[in-house]
Amino acid sequence: MQVFTDSALGARIDSLSSIFTPRSVAVVGASDTPTKIGGIPVDFLKRFGYAGAIYPVNPKPGLVQGLPSFNTLQAIGAPLDLAIFAIPANLVPAALDDAIAAGVRGVVLFSSGFAEVSAAGARLQAQLGAKARASGVRLLGPNCLGAINPGHKVYASFTPTPNAGLVRAGNIGIVSQSGAFGAYAYSLARERNIGISQWVTTGNEADVDFADCVEWMAHDPATKVIMGYMEGCRDGFRLRRALAAARAARKPVVIVKVGRTAIGAQAAASHTAALAGNDAVYDAVLREYGVHRARDIAEFFGIAASASVAALPTDRSLGLFTISGGVGVLMADAAGDAGMDLRPMPQAAQDTIRSWVPFAGPANPVDITGQVTNDSTLVERTARLMLDEGGYANWIGFMAAAGTSDKFWPVLESLVTNLRRDYPHKVLAVSTLLKPERQRVLEAMGCMFFSEPSEAVRTIAALADFGAAFARPAPAAPVQLPATAPLPAGTQSEPQGLATLAAAGIHTAQHQVAQSADEAVAAAQRSGGPVVLKIVSPDITHKSDIGGVALGLRGATAVRAAHERMLASVRSHAPTARIEGVLVAPMLSGGVECILGAHNDPVFGPMVVFGLGGVFVELLGDVVLHSAPVTQEQALEMIHSTRGFALLAGARGQPPVDLEHLAGNLAALSQLAVAAGDTLVSIDVNPFIALPKELGGGCAVDAVVVGRATDQGERA
Repeated sequence: MQVFTDSALGARIDSLSSIFTPRSVAVVGASDTPTKIGGIPVDFLKRFGYAGAIYPVNPKPGLVQGLPSFNTLQAIGAPLDLAIFAIPANLVPAALDDAIAAGVRGVVLFSSGFAEVSAAGARLQAQLGAKARASGVRLLGPNCLGAINPGHKVYASFTPTPNAGLVRAGNIGIVSQSGAFGAYAYSLARERNIGISQWVTTGNEADVDFADCVEWMAHDPATKVIMGYMEGCRDGFRLRRALAAARAARKPVVIVKVGRTAIGAQAAASHTAALAGNDAVYDAVLREYGVHRARDIAEFFGIAASASVAALPTDRSLGLFTISGGVGVLMADAAGDAGMDLRPMPQAAQDTIRSWVPFAGPANPVDITGQVTNDSTLVERTARLMLDEGGYANWIGFMAAAGTSDKFWPVLESLVTNLRRDYPHKVLAVSTLLKPERQRVLEAMGCMFFSEPSEAVRTIAALADFGAAFARPAPAAPVQLPATAPLPAGTQSEPQGLATLAAAGIHTAQHQVAQSADEAVAAAQRSGGPVVLKIVSPDITHKSDIGGVALGLRGATAVRAAHERMLASVRSHAPTARIEGVLVAPMLSGGVECILGAHNDPVFGPMVVFGLGGVFVELLGDVVLHSAPVTQEQALEMIHSTRGFALLAGARGQPPVDLEHLAGNLAALSQLAVAAGDTLVSIDVNPFIALPKELGGGCAVDAVVVGRATDQGERA
């Protein structure tokens, strides 16, 4: 059994080894019929060579598939790492009591009839999970297909897919919340000759969840790459901790997270009773930890399989070798879309290539043309020149259909052998048509193979993303802290919201609350320029919709008239709203309207938002999310990553805004969100007017702060 010694893992993760690498397995509900649910794991363990002890548990005395059976787990009288429950739901509570008394360390629960069917089933499931945790027993399931470890020949599953052929042992771990998808993934891995270190389906997750499995794989020496199929997450803290562990171990994680659309999210929730969460938040969290979110099954397996073969690139420089100019352009387009560095070959190197083939395209892509038919040495000579003189960290060779020729195979095999020997740190890929056994030869040497050249480009770009993510400073360690500055329940009025922001170090516009038209006129006169009037009410969020905003007012007459119109309009549209006065503030001109926001995600906790504000936030949706808190550097990265960054940097001759000032305010807002803890519902600062440094850098001119009551907030 694999036992981890790293104390940081804690007993919770270490104990999963009893399920994934057990030294002994008991099957409760074992059947003498190998095709029944209770018979399949016994048959697989025996037939596929499991070396540990196998104990069938069945109330009937005698043999089960040739093995002595026992009527209870306690009757076995030997150490038990894993017990598989293949029994009806109503028998599970007694079986779990038996397992606890027998000292079983892990349970795989196939049984259905729990949270996926009824509220009563959900209550029973919760009771089982609580009892297992209290006793130190790890419980995988219920309603799951179990787990398979090909290297240890552990088949704690009733999926029939191994009957069609076994997946070979390898270095990719697969965890799926869906049993059906897990079985499909097992079959795809077999068909694509992808080696697996661990395969696990988590089902209803009464105890062991998706994050637990990812974290175990992050520390598993046999696992190099982690693949995950995820429908939802109940505990964002644990998922972030697991992804942090994988990142620290430099293990690429590729995830299919379903539920991008509202309909998809609803389907996922009904299937697993999991919290769907906001898909944009999932995107942000996965991106923070360098996870590649695959868009489809082909990408899911393609990226993971390639990451298991190749090293991660040291940079994004890419040399493209081709014997077809048209495909070279195709690959170049894909490289441009993926943000790869297609710097040209040095002029001297280009001259050398032209001396070999006068009509070659020597820049990058390097098109050596079909001349390789006459001189096959051109392939390796050109590849070496590209790696030596071009200095590319990544190299792709497109050989068209040459791979179908038995005469070309020795050329290709020699090329990869020599390049891998002499350039061990370069990322190599070949695109052509090859027999499966020849593909495996290249991959065994650490060279990726692709039949489709654009896929080769996209895959190397994804691997470069992993490398870049691992090179960045690690995200802040996920922690769960109580609120240190709880927000009051309800929606704060705009002056209260601006005061909350100011107390947190966020720059706010000067303003005054007027209780009468005379006070509004006096405040406007003190401002010395055009002013804005806004109704102040904790009951009105969208003030402009009911005439609660007046802009660009100059002079006492205009201010007094606007004040009267505003009160009349608001009282007409919202007669029950509490009116606390009218806010008078200077009318700021110029600058760029931004939105700074924070909200408490039910899964991942406080998140911060940045984007172009005003009408742009609704029209363009150009916003970036990040877990709170963010540093000044992370805030700057968020700002730079918006599509509209050019407006902030000074488009069309306009002066650039003070980016450091803007980032500082965003970082301060993130600290406010963390300090508010569970009392935070949301904070919208829209707009925050970003200005050039010489004009003060900018300030918040509107704020909606919403808090909620919690036990902690009430005690505070």
